[in-house]
Amino acid sequence: MPLPFAVHVLGLAVFAQGTSEFMLSGLVSSIAADLGVSLAAAGLLTSAFAVGMVLGAPLMALFSRTWPRRRALLFLLAVFVAVHIAGALTPSYGVLLATRFVGALANAGFWAVALTAAVSMVPDRLKGRATAVVVGGVTIACVVGVPAGAVLGERWGWRAAFWAVALVSLPAFVAILRSIPGGVRGDREAAPVPVRDELRVLTGPRLRPTLLTMALVQGATFCAFSYLEPLLTRATGLGAAWVPAALALFGAGAFLGVTVAGRYAERRPTAFLTYGMVALALGWSALALTAGRPVAVLVLIPLLGLLAFGTGTALITRLLGQAAGAPTLAGASATAAFNLGAAVGPWAGGLALDAGLGHRAPVWVSAALMGLALVVAGARRAAVAVSGVRGDGVTPL
Repeated sequence: MPLPFAVHVLGLAVFAQGTSEFMLSGLVSSIAADLGVSLAAAGLLTSAFAVGMVLGAPLMALFSRTWPRRRALLFLLAVFVAVHIAGALTPSYGVLLATRFVGALANAGFWAVALTAAVSMVPDRLKGRATAVVVGGVTIACVVGVPAGAVLGERWGWRAAFWAVALVSLPAFVAILRSIPGGVRGDREAAPVPVRDELRVLTGPRLRPTLLTMALVQGATFCAFSYLEPLLTRATGLGAAWVPAALALFGAGAFLGVTVAGRYAERRPTAFLTYGMVALALGWSALALTAGRPVAVLVLIPLLGLLAFGTGTALITRLLGQAAGAPTLAGASATAAFNLGAAVGPWAGGLALDAGLGHRAPVWVSAALMGLALVVAGARRAAVAVSGVRGDGVTPL
């Protein structure tokens, strides 16, 4: 059974926004040089975006919870475009930091509504595929948008990449206007569940370990990814021209990982997640150890993209299933957990760089975060084994 066209439209819009979220990994050096700040400060632009995503997911979901989904999506996308134009024009690091935060608020609200809308359009057996299409917009951004942003930044400066994101968002705006149901609240959308009931679901014992695990996995991904450009050019010894290619390799692996997770993760979710997390811990360690060998690095980068986004997509699908009783905030909680990791990861990597530990240090931090994720998952399994109660109807992580 094919997915509704509207689900693919949401993936298109997420592609435009995902390009913005990830593209700074190929622009940190040029932004730092142009604005007169350190690499770590430029990396904090990614963290600011992620913090805005964490806060914006629940806030924007609650703000727009009584709106028709089309109105909410269009409003949030319009704000996103406006702040990127402002970011492209500003000469101030502080203003740029603020535009990243506000843009993230809009992006987070969009993600939260889009995830909920996508899974509500399909039967249960297709929810994993619908989630994968929305998340897949991010991976396509890694394959196409992020390398293109790096090329634009290399040739015409980092501001050109911001202008490109604003322009790419316009077709998504038109597509949403034409394909997402509109009208008054209630056009095949259920009445809002009381916020108190949704919060009770989200703060229950079933969801907390999944949320924490998701945040740690994404923290590991964003920690290494945010500083991939200086790793490649200063530790691996590759020229700047290799950066877009390496980013495209990561994105190609990520796209494959999302596709695999959307089709197969729900068949054996525990095994899929466990193997993926163990492989990620080993993979980030291997990248840190072999960072001085170009061939090894270029082989590991797409493999890590596959593992990171395949595991992340499976975690989002599991979370949305566990949070079925919170239809408004389910997508918000997934978005917040995803981006909490995206905020902490670059921050932790920046601390390691500022401590003088070298350009491999963020990758070692990624390996450590995956170790913590495995500890959380192991503690969850041990607790369930002791209690003899299965909290989510399936064998836990």
